[in-house]
Amino acid sequence: MTAPLLAVDDLAKHFPVKTGFGRADTVLRAVDGVSFEIARGETLGLVGESGSGKTTVGRTLIRLLDATAGRATLQTTDGPLAMLDVHGEALRRMRRDVQMVFQDPYGSLNPRLTVGGILAEPLEIHSLCSRDETPARVAELLDRAGLDASYADSYPHEFSGGQRQRVGIARALAVEPSLIIADEPVSALDVSVQAQIINLMAELQERLGLSYLFISHDLSVVRHISDRIAVMYLGRIVEIGPRDAVCQEPRHPYTRSLLSAVPSPDPTARSDRVPLTGDMPDAADAPTGCPFHPRCPEVLPECAVTQQALWPAGGPHAVACHVATDAYDTP
Repeated sequence: MTAPLLAVDDLAKHFPVKTGFGRADTVLRAVDGVSFEIARGETLGLVGESGSGKTTVGRTLIRLLDATAGRATLQTTDGPLAMLDVHGEALRRMRRDVQMVFQDPYGSLNPRLTVGGILAEPLEIHSLCSRDETPARVAELLDRAGLDASYADSYPHEFSGGQRQRVGIARALAVEPSLIIADEPVSALDVSVQAQIINLMAELQERLGLSYLFISHDLSVVRHISDRIAVMYLGRIVEIGPRDAVCQEPRHPYTRSLLSAVPSPDPTARSDRVPLTGDMPDAADAPTGCPFHPRCPEVLPECAVTQQALWPAGGPHAVACHVATDAYDTP
């Protein structure tokens, strides 16, 4: 059996919450035991409300944040790599295999560099081509991202939001990664531009064999691009499985609520909205038992006492919910 490109096991990222006296009185569990795999050429959509911990997962894997616990293994040409343990030169080499596309394309691009300079920088850092070859490589990257080569002499502020995000994608492609972590890459864009960027990412994936961890709060976008979907709530994955299984037969009440909030293109369609009461709890003061139980419309007495682990819900589909797992035998 072929090993997955990325295997994440029990990833955790906790932040100490200090009082005015400088003592760490409590811990904010932003990510609390997340596990998943991504195969070569696959897109895993990671979806949830703001504050669910999905962005922290991406930033911890790319090593912008240090993990509190857990393991993440990446298959590289040199063999398996423990992503959370590498430092220095090994970390720099790892970033040839894993790149990130950020939510704000303007904030993630150096305003003092031209687009050509932005794209040439990773080529120089990783010694991927000579100085004479760089202009041709920059032009190739711009073409892959759907931009004209003449844009190399322009600065980020001269572009629209969609064009800036294309530059961000081109920069990620410069080092020829196998995995791209895309953190809300289209949330700041107009709907028509969102579709263009999503289609571009899908085309690049097919052409280059890329794998994506696609992070978003918008389940309609995630459903369009993903092969599998993982739903996060308060630092944990509450449902994961193939796209069609999660979207057509959601097992967790939270997933059903997210799906019901997706607007229908048919104005005459009947709305079956599943409303939630209240807001997501503070991760520094999470409720006992299932963290979703204070907002759950189907809550059971045991939900307030124990937190259900992910259980199989048919094939590769899994759910962490007492209500859902009542229908299945104990594994």
